[in-house]
Amino acid sequence: MYRKLRNKSGKLDERSAEQRAIDDWIPISSSRNAKWWFSAFHNVTAMVGAGVLSFPYAMGPGVTVLVMSWIITLYTLWQMVEMHEMVPGKRFDRYHELGQHAFGEKLGLWIIVPQQLIVEVGVNIVYMITGGHSLKKFHESVCKDCKNITLIHFIIIFASVHFVLSQLPNFHSVSGVSLAAAIMSLCYSTIAWGASVDKGAVDNVQYGYKGKSTAGTILPFFSALGNIAFGYAGHNVVLEIQSTMPSTPQKPSKGPMWRGVIVAYIIVALCYFPVAIIGYWAFGNTVDDNILISLDKPKWLIAMANMFVVIHLVGSYQLYAMPVFDMIETVLVKKLRFKPSWYLRFVARNTYICIIFGVLLMVVAPIGGLRGIIIKAKHYKFYSGAGTQSDPEAG
Repeated sequence: MYRKLRNKSGKLDERSAEQRAIDDWIPISSSRNAKWWFSAFHNVTAMVGAGVLSFPYAMGPGVTVLVMSWIITLYTLWQMVEMHEMVPGKRFDRYHELGQHAFGEKLGLWIIVPQQLIVEVGVNIVYMITGGHSLKKFHESVCKDCKNITLIHFIIIFASVHFVLSQLPNFHSVSGVSLAAAIMSLCYSTIAWGASVDKGAVDNVQYGYKGKSTAGTILPFFSALGNIAFGYAGHNVVLEIQSTMPSTPQKPSKGPMWRGVIVAYIIVALCYFPVAIIGYWAFGNTVDDNILISLDKPKWLIAMANMFVVIHLVGSYQLYAMPVFDMIETVLVKKLRFKPSWYLRFVARNTYICIIFGVLLMVVAPIGGLRGIIIKAKHYKFYSGAGTQSDPEAG
């Protein structure tokens, strides 16, 4: 039965009670009471990732590219904020909804959803691995004499946190985690450039390209552009962040959303520019692709920075996973007609982390196997009796 109720904007809401219950359960549409500062720290968490630590390594293209990227992505983010409610009476809460408006119901899904899933699942996989790496670095920094623990075990430890946090229903419920992550990103960025200032420029520092050939110059340049582009990859969840804000014809959501974006981009500048410029000043072209590796002292400070990275990645993972959870749960309850419940959410979301483990194994196992084949092939002796081979890694 349909009940004609009026929503906050005064318009009639002709959805059925069942449809309203489903929309109130699905992550993206379930909460619309966020303030402008939620936009600020959500956008900082989404954008300022551990990639900022590679910016000194990417300073070959120079400060110009870094500043241009900041300006261009701010402009394109403004466009996204404006498009969220460009059709009167309708909100594009999800990227595929905007795609469907532009390309049609079916074609919009086929164009947008695969790209969005590749980006968001891919980022989650990267964050899972990076979180494990940072945990491992923290462990090695604080406990030099402890038993060596493999990277996969640290990835499992990092993943176990998300088995709990992934049960949080929507963006609003992960606000505390996201706020902590935003603060951590500012903290480890400050540690990175502050420790660089304290260390000073290394002896005989050089700022030119290390490569002597044309290829050795151009290819690192392209790689550096990729590092900078990855650092500004926060647009992937901007529509979903804006969907958490209330909106009326008199006070559309773009007002508080844009205010939060401006604050977020000021924080982004405070994180990105000092790390990139000061880190490159201190180490020149010998800087590692993670400046915390170049900064080996003081040990306790670098260990703390790695733990800050871990906490930030926990929050970022949740932000990028939430749109994927929304897709999965929408299909389950709207297409497959499952009843919304906590155990449906528990099974669906925990299965998705497991998927990441499956993908990791799918990628890592062939690499390990290929390495073994290459090593053995180097020492394999044809026509030596029965075709024996010597194993350099045995005994």
